Amino acid sequence: MKPPALARPSLFALLALFAGGGLLAAAVAFFAVPTPVNGADAAPRAVAPRGALAAEELANIELFKRTSPSVVHITSLGVQRNLFSLRVQEVPRGTGTGFVWDERGHIVTNFHVIQDANGARVTLADQSSWDAELVGAFPDRDLAVLRIKAPRGKLPPIPVGTSRDLQVGQRVYAIGNPFGLDQTLTVGIVSALNREIESFGGRTIRGVIQTDAAINPGNSGGPLLDSAGRLIGVNSQIASPSGASAGIGFAIPVDEVNRVVPRLIRDGRFVRPTIGIVAGPAELQRALELPRGVVIVQVSPGSAAARAGLQPFRRGARGEVIGGDVVTAINDEPVHDLDDMLTVLERHQPGQQVTLSVWRGGQTRRQAVTLGSGE
Repeated sequence: MKPPALARPSLFALLALFAGGGLLAAAVAFFAVPTPVNGADAAPRAVAPRGALAAEELANIELFKRTSPSVVHITSLGVQRNLFSLRVQEVPRGTGTGFVWDERGHIVTNFHVIQDANGARVTLADQSSWDAELVGAFPDRDLAVLRIKAPRGKLPPIPVGTSRDLQVGQRVYAIGNPFGLDQTLTVGIVSALNREIESFGGRTIRGVIQTDAAINPGNSGGPLLDSAGRLIGVNSQIASPSGASAGIGFAIPVDEVNRVVPRLIRDGRFVRPTIGIVAGPAELQRALELPRGVVIVQVSPGSAAARAGLQPFRRGARGEVIGGDVVTAINDEPVHDLDDMLTVLERHQPGQQVTLSVWRGGQTRRQAVTLGSGE
């Protein structure tokens, strides 16, 4: 048989047991609710005059009001099959940020925001939600363009600036949806310029803007603005051991964005011009003690390189290496490796002419070529 349950001692009983009668009386007095003397004891404090907002605060408020309607919240969608009915339904996979590019409904964001998604939904500043279709993407620059069929009146395009004349110390603003919290403004400065980050395609993105404006997960794809409210970059990555903002964020420069996005809208993808060569590995360059540049090991028949008479390095009948060409510059801009060459070529269109600096057997010549299409 269970022993009888002990009654739980009250607070006052415990005080009496351990502290004695004098301390019990003090405890009762401490916990007792005082009787208000009059109604004035419950009145709220008077509000101190605030005065006018500082000019910097007013500027921040005005910039946010003017620019935030162009910033959108993006939800990437995946497909999930119901366990019992086997019906397929779309479910959220992640969130990010984007901004209105034009009144036709084009939305710019990071490629990694919609990577591997089966669909996307765009929520505008007025909280209306729209299904989005993918127009085009360029993973090498972590950029993607979506399109929604919203009325023009709901699509104020973001003002576009330039990144070529930015200076360290300039005030910058980031608007985004960190951790799914929409329409968040953070303020900072340009901390550094001409940084390099690796894209999701493994290519190097050059000329990147570094900022200390707080950028967190969910800010990806959002705009980095200058003090005039103009787009100067697309927030892309952060450097952080914890995954949260550590004051080191990176934005793709707007000059790069303004070059890539129109071509994604026009072609649905970024068509890179080519000269029709295959580049050799760095090991070959070192083994043959060749100058820095792109070592040609194959020339495509009928390509711009073939028409220009470029020659590849190749093996002779007895296994010896027969010397070929090394491209060391394009339009007098040095190219140290294939990544450099691709970056330079991406600034041009198929059909345009460029001048190559070509090294062969210790001599360098200049050779004009007409760029072909990467299709």
